[in-house]
Amino acid sequence: MKTGKMKNRHMTIEQLPYGEPVRNWLKDRYGEAEADRIWAQTQENYRNYLLDLPDYGGSRNGHAKAIYGGLLIFALYPALPDRPPISELQDFVQNLFMGPFTKFGKIFDLNRPSNMRLIDNVFRKSGNRDRKDILRYPDGFINVDAPYDKEHHAASYSFTQCPNAEFAKKHGLLHVLPLLCNSDFFGIGEIHGTLIRCGTCGNSNQCDYLVVGNRNPIAGEYETVPDEQGFLVSRKKGDMMK
Repeated sequence: MKTGKMKNRHMTIEQLPYGEPVRNWLKDRYGEAEADRIWAQTQENYRNYLLDLPDYGGSRNGHAKAIYGGLLIFALYPALPDRPPISELQDFVQNLFMGPFTKFGKIFDLNRPSNMRLIDNVFRKSGNRDRKDILRYPDGFINVDAPYDKEHHAASYSFTQCPNAEFAKKHGLLHVLPLLCNSDFFGIGEIHGTLIRCGTCGNSNQCDYLVVGNRNPIAGEYETVPDEQGFLVSRKKGDMMK
């Protein structure tokens, strides 16, 4: 009975807003007939994944789209007949999930101190929500806040537990996880910011976010490079020379 209740709390693939754009991408890449077959396999993979998924609270979870959208990508990739390099899917995935950032970037600029304070406030409210969620859904995101850096106009926080990373490790899909993690760099860039991240829960013990405007001097101190697993990471320029 308990398992049934947990299963019913999960978001189905039909409840996600990503079905149509994924199917359109499949048609463009593989043709309509093959796209239908791949989508059917993706749906089956997704349903199978739900069977032993921890209770995240479904749509009640503040990160529902991140969790179940990630699950969709994990279900999609094994269904692709040619198993393309992960890098070939990066533009598609980041545009799929980061569209709101692109729209927001038309009026929002993290180089403005007022906008940086606003984004820090958004991060802080999200962190407070995460800390409430984790009491109900222990397998969800564990969010750790850091104080706003007024002097340098920098906002920071980190996740010490990420459902997407845990799922990827359990199901042998760690090579697919960079598609999700790397999209964060694109999203922050769309609002004229720079994400400085040394690691994620997939290649480190935490996923750290340091966000500044892209004209902030701090941004110029770092380069974003892929590590050996395909995760984008930030490295001090001086360290890159060593």
